[in-house]
Amino acid sequence: MSLSVDVYVPRAEGGIEVLDVPPESSDVAGWERWRTEVWGSEPVRSLGARFFPRLATEDLTVAPDEVSDFLAECDLLRTHLARIADHMAAEPGTGPRKSHAEHADDVSRRLDNIVNAARRALGIGGGVIIW
Repeated sequence: MSLSVDVYVPRAEGGIEVLDVPPESSDVAGWERWRTEVWGSEPVRSLGARFFPRLATEDLTVAPDEVSDFLAECDLLRTHLARIADHMAAEPGTGPRKSHAEHADDVSRRLDNIVNAARRALGIGGGVIIW
């Protein structure tokens, strides 16, 4: 199973409406095991990340007024991509053995999808959900 990233808009009557993923976009945010092995990992937590580590215990909902801060956290993770890839390469449970560069590329592509969704959300006053 894999994690998905989606854009949502709050409904006037309560709740949220999850929007369709545009054809040129991807909603893949990583494998289910990435909740703890990547997004909730020690390297991510040690950076002071406050959004991504929540995936270790629950789905992540980023409110519309938090999307700018969430994008900044995505930039922080991208800046430390090598450190996250080091952790993945050293962990036996992160799937098939891959090189450091392959792990970095995997995380980078998932971050691209997440950033794309967050930018779409920011443009319409919506939020982001990773589940």
